[in-house]
Amino acid sequence: MTDTHPTPPRLTTTDDLYTFQIPSDPQISPDGTQVVFCVRRVERATEKKYTNLWLADSDGRRLRQFTHGKWADTQPRWSPDGRTLAFLSNRGSEEQAQIHLMPVDGGEARPLTDLKGNFANFEWSPDGAKLVCQFRKKDADALEREKDEAKKKLGVSYRHITRADYKFDGAGYLPQERWHVWVIDATSGEATQLTEGDKDETEPRWSPDGQAILFASNRGERPDMNLDETELYLIPATPRPQRSQKTSEVTETEMRQLETRPGRKFAAVFSPDGRHVAYLGRDKPGRWYQNARLYVAAVAGGGARDISGDSDLHLSGSTNGDVFNELSPALPVWSADGQRLYVGASWQGNEPLVALAAFAPNPAPQQVIAETGVLGGYTFDRARRRVAYLWSTLDDPAQLLARDVVADGVVADGVADDGAAGPPRTLTALNPWLAEVKTGTIEEVWFKAADGYDLHGWILKPPGFDPAQQYPSILQIHGGPQTQYGNMYMHEFHYLAAAGYVVYWSNPRGSQGYGEGCTGAIYGQWGTVDYDDVMAWADYAAKLPYIDPQRMGVTGGSYGGYMTTLIIGRTDRFKAAVAQRVVSNFLSFYGSSDLNAGLEHLAGTPAPWDDVQTNWAQSPISAIGNAKTPTLVIHSENDHRCDQEQGEQVFIALRRLGVDTELLLLPGESHGVSRGGRTDRRVARLEHMLGWFEKYLK
Repeated sequence: MTDTHPTPPRLTTTDDLYTFQIPSDPQISPDGTQVVFCVRRVERATEKKYTNLWLADSDGRRLRQFTHGKWADTQPRWSPDGRTLAFLSNRGSEEQAQIHLMPVDGGEARPLTDLKGNFANFEWSPDGAKLVCQFRKKDADALEREKDEAKKKLGVSYRHITRADYKFDGAGYLPQERWHVWVIDATSGEATQLTEGDKDETEPRWSPDGQAILFASNRGERPDMNLDETELYLIPATPRPQRSQKTSEVTETEMRQLETRPGRKFAAVFSPDGRHVAYLGRDKPGRWYQNARLYVAAVAGGGARDISGDSDLHLSGSTNGDVFNELSPALPVWSADGQRLYVGASWQGNEPLVALAAFAPNPAPQQVIAETGVLGGYTFDRARRRVAYLWSTLDDPAQLLARDVVADGVVADGVADDGAAGPPRTLTALNPWLAEVKTGTIEEVWFKAADGYDLHGWILKPPGFDPAQQYPSILQIHGGPQTQYGNMYMHEFHYLAAAGYVVYWSNPRGSQGYGEGCTGAIYGQWGTVDYDDVMAWADYAAKLPYIDPQRMGVTGGSYGGYMTTLIIGRTDRFKAAVAQRVVSNFLSFYGSSDLNAGLEHLAGTPAPWDDVQTNWAQSPISAIGNAKTPTLVIHSENDHRCDQEQGEQVFIALRRLGVDTELLLLPGESHGVSRGGRTDRRVARLEHMLGWFEKYLK
């Protein structure tokens, strides 16, 4: 007999989190012919994540895995001659990464360094003889414990803390040692420390002639309190004869501060001729809602110019994703002639690549890559004629692409295109199994806030959607709040939709990507127009004929958890809520978060002791006494951004009020659990979330 029952479609599941291959950190070779990048995978049996290097020809003809093994190979960097790759790897010790070198044309990787501590950024010198790196030594007491088994077994006996920046989410308690600039000989591996002291020096860059090193540092008297006093400094790249015979550290008198302007500075890069430095920054200290803008400063002095022009663009990444998520700023890239700069931007749910003139007016940025989607890391060849980059869309987490770039108004293949890059070539086919997964359609929507403000959202319908039916729905609210939802793949949304829910999300005021006025609209007044905008989106959804207004749920994490908690205290329109990684009480959040006093700059609220009333009025816990909505609270036990007690306050209050509630704690996890946590805990989070909605919405 023939089986007449059709095979049910393959839907999005939590098991997908074990199957994804995630690319990151693409780096194109100096001649533009190859791209090296990282691919991460998860081993289900051990819950460990491994990362290896892959090589792709930039013409799309060949793709191959370059390194193999169960370790983490990251941060690949081409030598200037394109013959060697330097990268970080823990293949020698799971707990200690070292810089390794490997010939591109074959051969084994060899460890270059043998240091105890943490590596961050590093890059080759222009002549390929050395590498400069940002390195933090392991504390002396930690080294002592490693040598003594008894002390190692006993562990840390106390922590003596003298600064407010003593912990960081995802890293835990920080060592006493600070980040410093080191130079590594590329042949012998000999390591020379160039800076020292109780200040951090970060993001070191070589000058084009190899004679100087640029870095960023907050050298104020209280860098842990005055967070935006970062400045740029230059030091000589080689030891001076007058330095001590016992040390090669640069003295403060040899350190020259670049003349710029006040405000935070990051992602600084030299121009090709070494006469200028471009960097990203904010226009004024504090007020973190400000757009990241692009500045150019002369090395000889004279201050910095804002070259961002009249554009209201945030020149950095800000889009939320739970599979591919690259929010860290990429470096601006100078054109080969030093006349313009390429930089990523956030705009209305997309992240394009734009170009700005370095020394001419910029009425509007030139669009280089401007399709619908989100730009990940990008990298140019030496001639700036080819760019490779990661690209995420609503239906694909990320692929590696390459395209040729305009030079003097002409694409490299000879096709004129008024500044845009040539057609993209897809170099990878990661996660091909996604083509077999049946997903619902996504509709992009612009709608009006209660006061007429234009707002942007998306609606995901369940697979097999029937417009004649009414469906339960889940409103998703992003974190930040200075981030954006966008045209980027979200596994969680597809997982919930696969269970029969309409999932919808938007960017209320306070979000990034819609101009500085939008982002700053809630500065000093969280829970006002942002709450109104979220409610306007729920109103819009409730009027759709296929949504059942009696079966609406809401969830969000971080600032989204803040808003979810605020919602259950102000309305009972939602029949179930899942509040994740919440901020519930500004009074206790201040000081318990790794942001410490940064809350004043993020939210615009005064210190609690200066104005208890304002802090309390913006705290969701102040309205929790009105709550009636069944609420699941999810929090990570190692969350240093929004401390566990923020979630516990909500759970205990709801229990005291007799509201149906549960608390799910995720051991060992940080604030970023939804996108970077251990996979079994990410699965548990999703399954508990869905179970809660199934209980109350179906």
